[in-house]
Amino acid sequence: MPASVPLPFRVNVPQSVLDDLRARLARVRWPDEPPLEPWSTGTSVEYMKTLIDYWRDRFDWRAQEAKLNAFAQFTVALEGIDVHFIHEQGKGPKPIPLLLSHGWPGSVFEFHKIIPMLTDPARFGGDPADAFTVVAPSLPGYVFSFRPGQQRFSVERIADTFARLMTEVLGYPRFAAQGGDWGGFVTSRLGLMHRSLLYGIHVNLLAVRRDPKMLQNPSAEEKSFLEQLNHWLKEETGYQWIQGTRPQTLAFGLSDSPVGLAAWIIEKFRAWSDCSGDVESVFSKDELLTNIMLYWTTGAIGSSSGLTMRACTAPHGRFQKGRASKRRPATSSFRVKS
Repeated sequence: MPASVPLPFRVNVPQSVLDDLRARLARVRWPDEPPLEPWSTGTSVEYMKTLIDYWRDRFDWRAQEAKLNAFAQFTVALEGIDVHFIHEQGKGPKPIPLLLSHGWPGSVFEFHKIIPMLTDPARFGGDPADAFTVVAPSLPGYVFSFRPGQQRFSVERIADTFARLMTEVLGYPRFAAQGGDWGGFVTSRLGLMHRSLLYGIHVNLLAVRRDPKMLQNPSAEEKSFLEQLNHWLKEETGYQWIQGTRPQTLAFGLSDSPVGLAAWIIEKFRAWSDCSGDVESVFSKDELLTNIMLYWTTGAIGSSSGLTMRACTAPHGRFQKGRASKRRPATSSFRVKS
């Protein structure tokens, strides 16, 4: 089947959706704050009250919408859904096509600072020869690549869809790929199954199991790693089992309450960033709320949550069997001078 033609896309949330949101934010029913260390049992009530006050009274969605619309955006019919993607041309003698894949609970918005650096390195004191042409899709089932009732995609199918987007739709015979979180899984899958299309891959999350039994007589650094791993498995994986087994049940609360949605997402941004407990030392309120708004306005939180434990456990075996070459995919780091 010939590839579809991409259609221009702009973010334009109806005012009625924003009015409904503001009304919901005005009638929050707050839980109590346990008499324990803040954040130790989940998102801090005190912090959320400050954030929701800002969201309701000072957050300017239209300004953030304009930032998103400053990028060239498109949708294209692929694999039975409309795939949304940013496509920014590089400014250099021979820009390399670069596919950026985000994760959960992120979105293409997390690339809004790095895209200009990649496409126009000279603007930031770099070499124009290092320019990339950036393609940043919304993962199927996430924000603008979501419509109610659409089919859910596995990691493998997302990787295959992105390979088609880059080659059949956009006409790039070869490209580089980078990803983190679920984007790291997608990028690893691309490297395994589509290595002939790739210049190289870069990931900041390794899609492999971490088996403590493999460490015999651990060194001091390895002991530190095991302590961190044990803490992670004990304290930070509950959400995976909820989202991986009962995402639909969770979706009722997160789709109905913007505060509930924000609390669920904010906790992960705080836990997964190098913020030393202060999430706003890394992300501004506007950045946090813009990402949350993308889930709220599209209703995609239930669909995105489904790509967790079931999708995560199944691919491990398939990564090692089937059509895969036994050769390791080429890897590379892509740097922008600053």
